[in-house]
Amino acid sequence: MGEKYFQQTIEVVHTGVAVIGAGVAGLSAALEAAKRTDVALLHRGRAEQSNTHQAQGGIAAAVEPGDTPEQHLADTLVAGAGACVERAVDVLVREGPERVGELAALGCPFDRRPDGSFRVSREGAHNRARVIPAGGDSTGRAVALTLLAQLPDQKNINVFGGMRVLEFLVRRGRCVGLVACDEAGALKAFMARAVVLAGGGCGRLYARTTGGPFCDGQSLALAQRAGAALADMEFVQFHPTALDAPGVDPLPLVSEAVRGHGAVLVDQSGHRFMPAIHPMAELAPRDVVARAIYAIRVSGQRVYLDATAFGREFARRFPQVNGLCLKYGIDPATEPVPVTPAAHFTMGGVASDLHGCTSLPGLFVCGEAARTGVHGANRLASNSLLEGLVFGPRAGKAATTRPAPTPDGIGHWMSLDQLAAMMPRGVEPADLWPLPGEAGDPAIAELRRVMWRHAGLVRNDTGLGLAAWIIKEMREQAATGQTTLLNMLQTASAIVRAATARRESMGAHFRDDAPAAAPAAEAR
Repeated sequence: MGEKYFQQTIEVVHTGVAVIGAGVAGLSAALEAAKRTDVALLHRGRAEQSNTHQAQGGIAAAVEPGDTPEQHLADTLVAGAGACVERAVDVLVREGPERVGELAALGCPFDRRPDGSFRVSREGAHNRARVIPAGGDSTGRAVALTLLAQLPDQKNINVFGGMRVLEFLVRRGRCVGLVACDEAGALKAFMARAVVLAGGGCGRLYARTTGGPFCDGQSLALAQRAGAALADMEFVQFHPTALDAPGVDPLPLVSEAVRGHGAVLVDQSGHRFMPAIHPMAELAPRDVVARAIYAIRVSGQRVYLDATAFGREFARRFPQVNGLCLKYGIDPATEPVPVTPAAHFTMGGVASDLHGCTSLPGLFVCGEAARTGVHGANRLASNSLLEGLVFGPRAGKAATTRPAPTPDGIGHWMSLDQLAAMMPRGVEPADLWPLPGEAGDPAIAELRRVMWRHAGLVRNDTGLGLAAWIIKEMREQAATGQTTLLNMLQTASAIVRAATARRESMGAHFRDDAPAAAPAAEAR
């Protein structure tokens, strides 16, 4: 079935559930939903471009003798700086070990001790070792490949690669599908009883980021425009140790596990500075370490991660990081590694309950795109892959078991005229491909500089006000068809508004005009 629209044919695809995103959350949601209905799995590029594929350190879970979900919960709440939703964290830490066990049963090659038990390491803000790696520092790749390997046997899952979602389709206050565009400019409308959004965060709004090409805030803008509420957008995590490689975008991550293994941070003179700043030194919460490094860099000095004590053991323990460093002419075995903070993770996102339900009926969300409350104001290290493993299946199940729309409220019974009236207008494929960062769009580059300078690690009213004004001017000057830029501006505006509204410092949201952190919020 199709119709000529803007000189193109619209192909209409009917499916039970449409899932957007092929990272750990999207794949987990699709596999769960496929147990009950047919699934259309959409993603924007190759699987290895997902942020899941790039994740290094491991998955945090209480699997060691003597460790408990209660201890994991306590560490998560402390790292979250009083902004976590405790009941969401409770779900995360209690279901986490079982999800890790299921992943291992599927063949995920987690690192093991000689007795077969999981080898675990310690990372920032954890009071004990509970982070489970795979391939040393290639955990995300191992997780992604394990889940992707399940797809060929799933008769209910149809994969649509190279698809860029343009809009969610909303009828009578309910999400009934979406319209997407492929790299050739062909349009497809996916009509579904439910849509699961797992399209990632917005690290690419910042000039320095570890986020890949899809981490550009498009999903958040689409959801907000369709009527879904966003929450906690001021909480953007900056990883302390990205490789300080000038001109490289995105910046390679130097895993927190390196510090957990004993590497130390030093300034240009070789002075180790973190013990004087926090009792946990290099393993303090990420926001603390990132701001300490940022302050030194603002003073004109570089900061280094010194792992030379490992010698050649470094290459065996951290093969991915070692390879990245060597690529840029740095040998971690013999010289300290230059590091810099970089935008890394979005703690806020589309507001959801514990089953991925959003404020827009028919739209579900999971992974980094979601704000479940598990991360609060500062994500605990290695809770991100865990979040996808726990809340992805929850969203996939809810999307297939919650009440279905009535026949007059879903696209299966929608006329083509009604569908055409809902399609986005003024969109041209040239404005959608190539992806941001590859296109060299000067407006996008300027937005990223503005966000880094005025809505980054250190904020205040003056800078946030200037950022808001620049974003407003850029939105007014942008052409209707500049979809990528307009979506990035919309998400950037949401961050700036939320950061302006929160007057106190809390976790990753730090204001130098209100430096005293607010009292811990009551668990919600």
